[in-house]
Amino acid sequence: MRTLKIEPLTKEAFAPFGDVIETDGSEYFMINNGSTRRYHKLATVETAQPDDKAIISIFSAESLEMPLRIRMLERHPQGSQAFIPLLGNSFLVVVAPIGDVPVPGLVRAFLSNGRQGVNYHRGVWHHPVLTIEKRDDFLVVDRSGSGNNCDEHYFTEDEQLLLDPHH
Repeated sequence: MRTLKIEPLTKEAFAPFGDVIETDGSEYFMINNGSTRRYHKLATVETAQPDDKAIISIFSAESLEMPLRIRMLERHPQGSQAFIPLLGNSFLVVVAPIGDVPVPGLVRAFLSNGRQGVNYHRGVWHHPVLTIEKRDDFLVVDRSGSGNNCDEHYFTEDEQLLLDPHH
């Protein structure tokens, strides 16, 4: 079983999968009579149908036991999905490129520094939210509308991967 190498989350490394939502290194302009920096359009909400809506939710997630066997990934074919940490805690991100099914050899793992969020592009394979803390909260921006917006793919036992933050 291949153990995933956990990479630092950077805009360049994550670009094939979506956007890193962070202020570090991002352009801004001043608003509110010069008292506020606006980091404009750090990510774009993607929706597939004209009647779709972008929605904002909060996910309160519990940690999973580590090391974790990556048995499945999911994707959202109808819209993007963004996760922004609300409590400033680091979290893990596991992704695979867009395709009919995720390819185990192309799965990558990233570590957010707790001040970075991610916006998975429409159709990008990813693991459900992976908090490191016992419980953590995330602001989630994604799509609401008709039709199925969650495909799950389960790996065979030989294809499963290991996520070990302590390795």
